[in-house]
Amino acid sequence: MTDVLICGAARTPFGRSERSGREHGVAAATAALADAGIPWSRVGAAFGGSDAAGLADTLVADLGLTGLPFVNVKNGCATGGSALVSAVNAIRGGMADVVLVVGFDKHPRGAFDPRPADWGLDDAYGRDGLMVTTQFFGMKIQRYAHDFGITPRTLALVAEKAYRNGSLTPEAWRRKEIGADEILASGMVNDPLTRFMFCSPGEGAAALVLCSPSVPTRDAVTLRSAVVRTRRRGSFEVFSPVLEAGEPTSVSRDAAAAAFEQAGLGPSEVDVAQLQDTESGAEVMHLAECGFCEDGEQEKLIGEGATEIGGTLPVNTDGGCIANGEPIGASGLRQVYEVVQQLRGRAGARQVPGAPRIGFTHVYGAPGVSACTVLAR
Repeated sequence: MTDVLICGAARTPFGRSERSGREHGVAAATAALADAGIPWSRVGAAFGGSDAAGLADTLVADLGLTGLPFVNVKNGCATGGSALVSAVNAIRGGMADVVLVVGFDKHPRGAFDPRPADWGLDDAYGRDGLMVTTQFFGMKIQRYAHDFGITPRTLALVAEKAYRNGSLTPEAWRRKEIGADEILASGMVNDPLTRFMFCSPGEGAAALVLCSPSVPTRDAVTLRSAVVRTRRRGSFEVFSPVLEAGEPTSVSRDAAAAAFEQAGLGPSEVDVAQLQDTESGAEVMHLAECGFCEDGEQEKLIGEGATEIGGTLPVNTDGGCIANGEPIGASGLRQVYEVVQQLRGRAGARQVPGAPRIGFTHVYGAPGVSACTVLAR
């Protein structure tokens, strides 16, 4: 297949601000174009999305009315990943040789408040409290911890790393280090997950400029693969509450395996990774689901510091969702931005040592969707 390059990448600060979601999107797109050294007039197509902050195609009012095709994408937490896959296909299919991808959002304070009917569920599902995503995350990690020996302290160490890495990331929302003991004592939300083990809905944007190898670039990174998958029968996912006999399947396993197969690489070759960490348990489970270890090995890996910036497999070097928050439309592209910066050697105080060459990103969301990428330098 035709190679696709990432020649520009940018993000805005995540958290809370006076900016609108659209303003975040325009700022990220403008900065990504500047990073690529490519004017907006040269862009042949664009794909982008937001869950709650408006239509991405309306950004042309600020970027410029050039008449290009701009496709809105809305696919939950996989919005950014789905927009990225669309952009890759546009280049490989000959639609354009320079494509912009942008994701942005601005969520109100408090938990997400999805409506059961939008997910094909009866209203009783909401009345029983199961539309609150923390319920699902608590249930899933509770079962996993029981089956594979994951302790609450390991969950706290994941969050401790996230806040430590966030303190090194200028655009992160949570930039204060918090120790494991304080995280464990921060108040139970859904057993075994405490308050400081969760990310928060927030705001921000991220954007990428993709191009074909025929376009002159500077400091480009190769996108070896980009895939999106939905759940198969037997998976146990957010707002997809079926749990059949036997071991549940995992959409993240499917997406990660497809991304590695498409890239012609394996998990053992990855130098830096971004894994969805809506809460601490998610990062733990996704380490195994994406192929980086066997189920149950996380206790030892995390305890030994393997996932730290200087470890054998640095994970969520920018603090992940826990430190950055989760603006849904931007979250997956924020992951790709971070890996691009790491592979370029531009990550500053959080730079992984040893000139990393291969990166991986993974995002997961309701009702069982996952997007993964493999990048190479």
